[in-house]
Amino acid sequence: MKYMLLIYASTAHEPTCTFEDWQDYEKSMRDAGVLVSGHALQDLVTATSVQVDADGRRTVTDGPFGESREVLGGYDVIDVGSLDEALDWAARCPGSRDGGRVVVRPIADFGD
Repeated sequence: MKYMLLIYASTAHEPTCTFEDWQDYEKSMRDAGVLVSGHALQDLVTATSVQVDADGRRTVTDGPFGESREVLGGYDVIDVGSLDEALDWAARCPGSRDGGRVVVRPIADFGD
């Protein structure tokens, strides 16, 4: 089953993990054959939000949105046998430390 690991960084703590920690984590997922895809996101100030009201009018907002204690920094999609395996990979993620967290969501299968 495929799971998305949404990696949130804390805005209150400076991360102690290194670029090499992230490389090692990705390599371990590749070596285990569970990594489907994954990407880091650019800084929050590059974000753009689109919202459409009931009349069909589009509102576009640039930049960060309000006060937040965490920021979505990236994601990984993994293919594993169970939720427990997905949780194990999430716990190994460098983003789960230093006040960060990893949200694990199963990917819906609509039986293409």
